[in-house]
Amino acid sequence: MTQSTPETAHDTATSGWVRFDKAAFGLIYGAIMVLSALMAMGAHPEAPFETAAILFGSVFAITLAKAFAELLAHALDTGERISNGAWRAAWHHSAPTLAVANLPALFFCAAGLQWITPETANVLAQSLCIGLLAVLGARVGWVIDKSTGSAILGALFAGAIGALLAGLKVLIH
Repeated sequence: MTQSTPETAHDTATSGWVRFDKAAFGLIYGAIMVLSALMAMGAHPEAPFETAAILFGSVFAITLAKAFAELLAHALDTGERISNGAWRAAWHHSAPTLAVANLPALFFCAAGLQWITPETANVLAQSLCIGLLAVLGARVGWVIDKSTGSAILGALFAGAIGALLAGLKVLIH
């Protein structure tokens, strides 16, 4: 039996964050897109199923555009032909963006089924995105300085950006 040293324990603990860290760009982009789409839909979404479809469809279209742009930019940068492998790599990098829209769209579907109100769906969707941004901000603070203070400041900063976007919705509508 091998013993765990502080170094291997640290490696094991941080390896759980690897997928999260690699998806960070897409998760941040997705959270901001969901908040922006919700802002554009108004303060009181009336048709929850339509809101779910527009929200998911908008994020899906933007995710496809992002993957396509990455694919073409990669071809320009490398001079390589566009291949199935290149398309898969571009989609793999873009997919976390779309993943963020899943729960908010489901919240609005739940509202359409009258399990929750559309206002509750809206609050849940915004809270999810703000919370995700705060967690990512905390992760950035921790990775940079390995200190609780930096993690808290990172969470506050990134969460505040999300809250600002959610707050703009109230001001605009």
